[in-house]
Amino acid sequence: MITAVELVNRFNMMPHPEGGYYARTYSSSGFVPVNVLPGGFSGSRPFSTAIYFLLEKGNFSAFHRIKSDECWHFYTGQCLLIYVIDPRGVLTTIKLGTTINEGETFQFVVPAGCWFASEPAPSSSFSFVGCTVAPGFDFEDFELAYTNELVKLYPQHQSLIKRLCRQ
Repeated sequence: MITAVELVNRFNMMPHPEGGYYARTYSSSGFVPVNVLPGGFSGSRPFSTAIYFLLEKGNFSAFHRIKSDECWHFYTGQCLLIYVIDPRGVLTTIKLGTTINEGETFQFVVPAGCWFASEPAPSSSFSFVGCTVAPGFDFEDFELAYTNELVKLYPQHQSLIKRLCRQ
């Protein structure tokens, strides 16, 4: 079986600001003009973008949100937990992986505007996944959560937020 280090090296993955490693694998050549995008976009965006994303045990993807839907795809390793807080404050935990008889799923879409974070499940050494974003991802659309601000919005999830924020 391939290791996390081998995947990072094979795909020239770089550290991601939210945690883990990533490599962009696709960006469509066509663009959605800013005038037809929902409010809040600062410019045109590719129709779609895709990345590889890897998290190792002991690391996490900090709470953040983006302005587009993001479809997560499981590739290899073990189960990844994705925590999504919708605008009403409802927390959903998704298990991304291959053990479907234990509630894991191969794919999941995080809706635009939701706060979300992820980490390998306690029994996982690493998770290697893909993320496809449409309209395409741009770091201008990325907002990393501030712990205190997110706790004020969703105090019922305080312990999880404090554990999975970096600032």
